[in-house]
Amino acid sequence: MLKKLTLAALLALSPLAQAEVVDDPALTEPEITITHDGDNTYYEYTINGQLKEIKVVPKAGAPYYLVPAEGSQKFIRVEESQLLIPKWVIFRW
Repeated sequence: MLKKLTLAALLALSPLAQAEVVDDPALTEPEITITHDGDNTYYEYTINGQLKEIKVVPKAGAPYYLVPAEGSQKFIRVEESQLLIPKWVIFRW
């Protein structure tokens, strides 16, 4: 009986021993700055003080992203976000 209880306790606690420690989410989440300029809205995604991408939402047309080009001060236009962050749409009207 004692062996069964000990085995049950070990099996019950084993998922806790394998749990992964999560880093501070504030360090990995982007800081988003929203600005408006004429007919466009800009979302600047910054992580650890470094600009990662800019989402451009024109008044007419599809949104697009500007990402920094490697080794250059220029930006490249892409259609999809390069950041891996949750972007679920809950409500849209």
